[in-house]
Amino acid sequence: MSTHMPTEVDFHFDPMCPFAYQTAVWIRDVRRQTGLKINWHFFSLEEVNLAEGKKHPWERDWSYGWSLMRIGVALRRTDPELLDAWYARIGKDLHEDAGTPHAPDRARELLAEIGAPTAIFDDALADPTTHDEIKADHQRVIDAGGFGVPTLFFADGQALFGPVLVDPPRDDAALRLWDLTTGMLEFPHVYELQRPKGPADRDRISDVLQPYIKGRDWISINRGKVVELEEKPA
Repeated sequence: MSTHMPTEVDFHFDPMCPFAYQTAVWIRDVRRQTGLKINWHFFSLEEVNLAEGKKHPWERDWSYGWSLMRIGVALRRTDPELLDAWYARIGKDLHEDAGTPHAPDRARELLAEIGAPTAIFDDALADPTTHDEIKADHQRVIDAGGFGVPTLFFADGQALFGPVLVDPPRDDAALRLWDLTTGMLEFPHVYELQRPKGPADRDRISDVLQPYIKGRDWISINRGKVVELEEKPA
């Protein structure tokens, strides 16, 4: 293990992203073992993949991931630990349990489950400055040349996209992946290292994403292209 691993990281996520959720599960295990400080920040896949002529997410009364992040902003202002609990709870609901945290009534239920102040939901949606905080977080990723989540920022200003995974490692394996990930910081001009996805990989990814596919109410888009994800029979 490296003796100079970062002790703090800014983790940008969209609660609708299944890959960011898996990475968050992993990095929470790193935190459990090392005391790593995770600062949760936002990024909007709805906005970055916006089709021409469509409303921006902040122009809608309710917009799936964006509205959940507005609630997250209000929670972060109150207590960052509430945002941590919010992301964990809504993430599990969608990405593990095929739930619908992006539905307003369900979002209210999940806020109650984490013990959030009862006024948070309405206060967050009535406060236009919650839009501003998401926009600022989102723009930070764009300005760094980013395009999606998970995106990690470190104290020296470097940003990394990923790691993208579907089987979050735990315990010693989680630390080895953290060491591998942060080892990239030693090589700021290494820009890409990617594993090709063969048929077996695509099948495994599809299996892990089944709860998300069942729970979503939208078409998945990646960099302007529709991602074909099929729901498998029970």
